[in-house]
Amino acid sequence: MAEIYLSLGSNLGDRAQALATARTRLQHQGWLRLTRCSPLYESEPWGPVAQPPYLNQVCRGQSDLPPRVLLRWLQAVERQGGRCRATEQRWGPRPIDIDLLAYNGSQWHDHALTLPHPRLHERRFVLRPWADIAPEWWHPRLGKTVRQLLAETTDAGYVGRLTMA
Repeated sequence: MAEIYLSLGSNLGDRAQALATARTRLQHQGWLRLTRCSPLYESEPWGPVAQPPYLNQVCRGQSDLPPRVLLRWLQAVERQGGRCRATEQRWGPRPIDIDLLAYNGSQWHDHALTLPHPRLHERRFVLRPWADIAPEWWHPRLGKTVRQLLAETTDAGYVGRLTMA
């Protein structure tokens, strides 16, 4: 079983419900098992498009699927959640976004997938929740832990832990 890390985000509709539904759908076929998820964080949108704030979460899981097949499964779950990559604006709002951040601590690169995710170290909204569940995860290319990457990121965007009333 490969150890994987996923980033989940939503900024349209009932964001918390979208993340909960995605977590359920991810595990529905038994191809992926989530073993730990961070608390939810609200964050400023990343990129040039004006849009509502996101809810974000990072989850650790296990899967027997190879990376490219796993990516296709993640994209199928996004489509089930209402995401349409063909019509959405790049870095625009979306009902669900699921990124494969890391796969077994290994490096992978082809036309469709780069692992670890090539921009994870630039995104506070990924690093902050990831630090809650695996602060010592080691980035094989950058040679730093998630904790170190969080301390060093230049992303100054707001990322705040969601408190439930």
